[in-house]
Amino acid sequence: MPNQSIHFNISERKVLLRIFDLVFVLGVLYLVGYLFDFDYFSFTKENWTWVLVLILYISVFGTVFELYDLQKSSKLELVASNIVLTVSLTVLFYLLTPFYTPFLPDNRLQIVYFYFSILVALLLWRFMYITFIVSPRFYKKVLLVGEVSNIESIINAFNEADPNYKIIGFINCEVEQKEGLRFLGIPQFNSNEIHKVIKEHNIKEIVVATYNSENITQDIYHTLINLLETGFSIKEYTQVYEEMTHRVPVQFVGKDFYKYFPFSRSNQNKLYLFFRRLMDVLIAVVGVLIGILLIPFIFLGNLISNKGPLFYVQDRIGKNGDVFRMIKFRTMIKNAEDNGAVWAKKNDSRITTFGKFLRNTRLDEFPQFINILRGDMSLIGPRPERPHFVRELSQLLPFYETRHIIRPGLTGWAQVKTRYGSSVDDSLLKLQHDLYYIKHRSFFLDFNILMKTISTVIFFRGQ
Repeated sequence: MPNQSIHFNISERKVLLRIFDLVFVLGVLYLVGYLFDFDYFSFTKENWTWVLVLILYISVFGTVFELYDLQKSSKLELVASNIVLTVSLTVLFYLLTPFYTPFLPDNRLQIVYFYFSILVALLLWRFMYITFIVSPRFYKKVLLVGEVSNIESIINAFNEADPNYKIIGFINCEVEQKEGLRFLGIPQFNSNEIHKVIKEHNIKEIVVATYNSENITQDIYHTLINLLETGFSIKEYTQVYEEMTHRVPVQFVGKDFYKYFPFSRSNQNKLYLFFRRLMDVLIAVVGVLIGILLIPFIFLGNLISNKGPLFYVQDRIGKNGDVFRMIKFRTMIKNAEDNGAVWAKKNDSRITTFGKFLRNTRLDEFPQFINILRGDMSLIGPRPERPHFVRELSQLLPFYETRHIIRPGLTGWAQVKTRYGSSVDDSLLKLQHDLYYIKHRSFFLDFNILMKTISTVIFFRGQ
């Protein structure tokens, strides 16, 4: 067995980031109040609501500005700008809610102390996190057991999901051995070296990555059983993949597919469905009213730049495969698909200048609040696709029509996690995220998607 050492899993690191963000902020504020003439934010029993409101704002805006994205949090140059945005919005909203927060001080310098105390606290903690936690001493070292054909995509997925998850080597379980994987920088070991590799490289986990478990030889099988009996961590690839990437790897799901889709109880939870529909209606009413206020400005921009109809109506596939008419503000030139349906893509030449603005700001989506009110769509769910592409993708991608067991959404897990779908490969990636959402959907995941959607709008990442 390898020597025990510290490693923080993804969920543990996210909790660590959140907790110490708050600990450092409150600690620095207390220290500044103790050392300097600073009494705008004080810690007393009577003022406990001040602390709760500050914690709420930091948590919400930290989520919106991606302070808890592990990839961005591992690079100071990326996280520093997000910290400035988070602190700026936190302090602004804190000052604008005086009923639950302190009244504005007579000495406005106190506000400067307050702002820079929070800013320095977060920068200091994140510098310590990057220096000590995101370092080789906290890496989880992993040994893969599987088939050569799957390895490259597996390694790439793990590298993108978690910078602290390091694949040290590979055991080929195929009967007909192929050339080693040196071209990937991953050494291949013989099956009789598993115990030796674990000891020499301080391996913490074995991941079994095989499409067909029958490919595992008897020698490897017995070695894994013996390790499991000693308490060594052995996990199946799709389980690790889903936990790390928050998407279902449908391309690696075999005949025992039913194991991978114990769909969320929320899909049958009447209380969850009722409150979701209630929120859909309330938010859609607000969205329609805002859309009505925006129409004169969008009409003017459309008149100058788009030169054509203001609205665009298109057939889309909804729940249970039913077809409905989805409404959008038009963003492309007239007759953009005279030659048949074509994938939309980034920097599509058919998109007008004003249409690009509408897409980047997501203003083109506002008419879909009408679809939500009609019950064709929900606020959150898989994006509805066109019948032509549904027929095509259903033939190419396993479980594609599973997306249609719930209402499609204005935004969704795939929309906030991936780029615009412009190919079959992009559609596979979106499908993985959509199935993850259907499998795990809940109020918490819905809130997470809303926060990320707000972040997308703020950073103009719509496409």
